[in-house]
Order: sequence, then C-alpha cells, then structure tokens
Amino acid sequence: MRFKTLALGLLSTLFGLTASLSAHAEVKYEHIRNATAKIHYGATTFLVDPYLADKGAYPGFEGTVNSEQRNPLINMGKPIGEVIQGIDAVIVTHTHPDHWDEAAQKALPKNIPIFAQNAGDAAIIRSQGFKDVRVLGKRTEFKGVWLSKTGGQHGTDQMYSIPALAELAGDAMGVVLENPQEKTLYIVGDTVWNEQVDYALNRYKPQIVVMNTGDAKLTGFKEGIIMGLNDVATMSKAAPAADIITVHMDAVNHTTVSTKQMRDFVKQQKLKRVFVPHTAQVLTFE
Repeated sequence: MRFKTLALGLLSTLFGLTASLSAHAEVKYEHIRNATAKIHYGATTFLVDPYLADKGAYPGFEGTVNSEQRNPLINMGKPIGEVIQGIDAVIVTHTHPDHWDEAAQKALPKNIPIFAQNAGDAAIIRSQGFKDVRVLGKRTEFKGVWLSKTGGQHGTDQMYSIPALAELAGDAMGVVLENPQEKTLYIVGDTVWNEQVDYALNRYKPQIVVMNTGDAKLTGFKEGIIMGLNDVATMSKAAPAADIITVHMDAVNHTTVSTKQMRDFVKQQKLKRVFVPHTAQVLTFE
C-alpha cells in the first residue's frame, strides 16, 4: 500500500510538472498593428515596436511614396490600455515613429524595462523620461528569456551610399528570443534581405520568424527599404520548418504591399506555414 501511495504521488508530481511545462510551452503572437505586437513567450510578455496613436494622428513620411496620406492609416483593434496591459518589457527595434511613437511614449509607465538596439537609441528613450533602458546584446537575459540582437540594413546599398538617405534610414535591429522550453522566435525587423539575415537563420535556426513585409519605399527608388512579397517565398525556402508571420502592412503611407496582396501571394505560391494576421488576431504556436 505504501509503495502504491508513493507511486501515485510520484506520478502526480510528474503529471503536475508536465502540466506546468506544457502551460509555458507555447508562444502567442498578438498582432496589434504595423510591426507592433504583444509576444507572450512562456511566462513573459513583450511589447514590440509600439505604434499606438489613433488613425490619422501624424502626417505622412516626407520623401516617401503616398506621403500625402496621414499615419497611421488604420486603427488598432483594441484600446491603448488593453495593448499595454500585462506587459513585462518593451522591445524597440529602432526609434522611427512608426515603431516608437509619441502615443506610446505617453502611455507607457516610465519605469517599464525597455530594450534598445544601441547607446544612441537608448539615450533618446531616456531623454523621454524612461528610467530602465537597456542596450540589447547577445543572449541578454530577462525573466528566463534570452534576447539576442541581430543585424539588418534598412534599405539598399545604393541608398546607404547617399549620406542624407543613410542618416534617414539609420540602424534597425532584429531580435531573437530563446528559452529551452519555447520555440526560438526571430523578429527580423526593418531590413532588406542580406547576409545578416542569412547569418541569423543559420546561427539560431528559429522555429518562428516574424517578417516586416510591407515593401516600404522612398520616392524615386524602385527597391524597398524593408522586405516584400518575394522575400516571404525566399524565407519559406530558407527556413522550411519555421512558421512565418508577415506584418508591417496597411498602417503607414509608404508601404506598397497590403495584407490582401500578401494573402493572395501566399495562396498563389502555395506557401505553407505562412500567416498574415488581422489586427488584434492572436496566433498560438505550441
């Protein structure tokens, strides 16, 4: 009887441990708008690139296509209060206003941990009153999650050869989230496809990839400053086992690929495991 009791206790403990692990062995990606997302990674929730203003709050970006349109072009699917509720930290891939806007700066608590790509961006965010701004490195630990900065290029080599455009484009990072109990997630960020993206895919072998695919364009240039339709097909070949999430469409004046066009492209190309979320949609990966 004692042996049976001990065995049942052991099974109960193991079952409880398994249940506990299972409860945290999923990733939830909540698409807010543009590149803004709440990522529920195990027991930790990150807000990525908060762009929280009401529709039409800002003028269009000068020097870009369709600059007469006011940004954001669409509303969020939920109020700001709900968007920022329950977050543990903020990730700002760069400080362009469609990734870090005035509305976010006003709404977020000043003591919230914020991860920035470099000392320059960190200084900007601190100057806005935030107290806990951290520069992201390689395997920076936060509440059991390891965050790693990845590289990118916010435009083509030709654009970066023009000093004024290089200054306008600036730097933009990607981020990898890792935990032994979770799927590795790679936020590619505002970049064109280059060797740094190849390196990140080979180095981290992500099981979830978030791509900014609106193909945003400057006036007078055929090439975009972020990825577009064909890059999604390329990613499907480069990371065939990964789930791919495509975002950064519909919300800002200079994007030239819509979510409808992306969904049509995914269907026409018969791409598997590619998701084009609606605003406020939650994608769950176990």
